[in-house]
Amino acid sequence: MINRTLFATLAFVALTACEVVPVQTSAPAPQVQPTAAAPVLSASQAARSFVQVVQTVEPVAERECRARTSGVNCDFNIVIDDRPGQPANAFQTLDKQGRPVVAFTLALIADARNEDELAFVLGHEAAHHIAGHIGRQQQNAVAGAVIFAGLATLSGGSASAVREAQQLGAQVGARSYSKEFELEADALGTIITKRAGYDPLRGAVFFTRIPDPGDKFLGTHPPNASRIDVVRRTAAGL
Repeated sequence: MINRTLFATLAFVALTACEVVPVQTSAPAPQVQPTAAAPVLSASQAARSFVQVVQTVEPVAERECRARTSGVNCDFNIVIDDRPGQPANAFQTLDKQGRPVVAFTLALIADARNEDELAFVLGHEAAHHIAGHIGRQQQNAVAGAVIFAGLATLSGGSASAVREAQQLGAQVGARSYSKEFELEADALGTIITKRAGYDPLRGAVFFTRIPDPGDKFLGTHPPNASRIDVVRRTAAGL
């Protein structure tokens, strides 16, 4: 049985599992050139671009979902997170009925320099759902919680110590394969972007404008160079 503390931790994991974290590489592949000087779209241009990208990419993502999965809800719901003060970000989660939701913040839409960037981010987030990353991350969290709580119990820990170990184990378990999940989503997102008629290499430039998370122990995202390389190699294979 999962207690309330662990359930709350898992709920948080599900919400944050598909967060888009910034990426930037000091030595990008030649095919991916930074576009920091590219003009920011006007509000009306950004809105039109977002609508166009959703209309074009969503059916492609749904076809890929149906082709690659079985018994999975592939009816994506693309929404805008208009809460004030939210940073440039996108994430994938599930609603109460299990329908996949991909949310873009207003800041991310405003920061995009072209439709290819919006398409790549949407393809990446859709790929998280197709690959079942939320469910896999929750399984890892449960396993980590059980192991850590068991060790605390065997060492004679108090009830509060066991609960703290359980929480820590869930967090460690959830992060144990998160870097691999991001690379998987980058690869499949590249395929979705390309099949929707957009340029994934140009789209991946979005990440080069945001700080590199590096290769931190139990970090949630891989180094930028690895992500750019995955996009480049996947696109070359297409």
